[in-house]
Amino acid sequence: MKDEIVIAVKNIKSAILKSQTQVALDGNRIQLSLYFGIGKYISENTRSNFWGTGAIENISSQLQKEMPGLRGFSATNLKNMRTFFEEWNADINRQSLTDDLKTDLPNEVSTEILSQPNKIDMHEFLSISFTHHIEIISKIKNFEERRFYIHQTFIQHWDSRTLKIKIKNDLFNNQHLLPNNFGSTITNETQSLKAIRMFKDEYLLDFMNTEELTERFGDVNERVVENEIVANIRKFILTFGKDFSFISNQYRLEICGEEEFIDLLFFNRELNCLVAVELKMGKFKTSYLGQLNGYLQALDDTVRKPHENQSIGIILCQDAKKDFVEYAVRDYTKPIGVATYKTLDEMPEKYRRVLPDLSEMRKLLNGESK
Repeated sequence: MKDEIVIAVKNIKSAILKSQTQVALDGNRIQLSLYFGIGKYISENTRSNFWGTGAIENISSQLQKEMPGLRGFSATNLKNMRTFFEEWNADINRQSLTDDLKTDLPNEVSTEILSQPNKIDMHEFLSISFTHHIEIISKIKNFEERRFYIHQTFIQHWDSRTLKIKIKNDLFNNQHLLPNNFGSTITNETQSLKAIRMFKDEYLLDFMNTEELTERFGDVNERVVENEIVANIRKFILTFGKDFSFISNQYRLEICGEEEFIDLLFFNRELNCLVAVELKMGKFKTSYLGQLNGYLQALDDTVRKPHENQSIGIILCQDAKKDFVEYAVRDYTKPIGVATYKTLDEMPEKYRRVLPDLSEMRKLLNGESK
């Protein structure tokens, strides 16, 4: 067994030294490639019982002696490398890894992010740390969940603590996806999935209090709600999602000589498209869909730039039954989703208690505007 340990230490040491010269250039990709290759090497020799009991501990100890100050190669971490290889070996579309610890994972970046089953976006995979990977594969066994957390870690820049919290809270199974027809109306599958993940099924407009608005304006209608959103557009965009730019409220369209006005018009950089938002008081009605579908047709025909994707429409109302909405939108030709919103006075009391009162909120808002 002693000879096998000497050979194993020599091979792993050689791979480490080789990778250290490339870390400055390739950073995380090189580290993951190294760990994947070492994991393969350890897996093949331990699972076949070629190495005896305690071999991993002995290898780790000997590496520490021969490379003083070396970090990340404890016995636990060497076992994690083995797990890393074994968990992803069957799923990653990779180049072959030879027995001499060739540690290059593929450089190609998939052009279809999260769009095909059993596919991993390698750019995202290689961009998150080994610590993140171990957290994901140790807690999550389902492939789609793993892919989801890799993607979210990449785009949201989560640290390992945040990732741990998201997994503990079961974010994957508690996503709030609005009812929509994006899958049938957006032909590019990647764009469709991005759109589905961009919007939530409910938004909390905690800068708005309908009780106070009633006192100020008497009748609270769509125009009052619209004006409150425009007055607090920065807060609304932070609530609505990332990469949104506000274009205008009451955006004028001319359709065959007739004037129409979109309540709120945005542009989203991630989706590279116009997003029309129609505000409605009360419960969702099917008549709203035809109106918005017409607006989207006009936007695509007269406003959209040649390099932009087709426009998306969102109906924002106070109440909507998800299965009814999904039934109603399925035959429309333009991508439409329906979300609901809640205002400050509709929040549960336990949340309202931690917020400043309305006068204090106004002071804060005035301070921000200055």
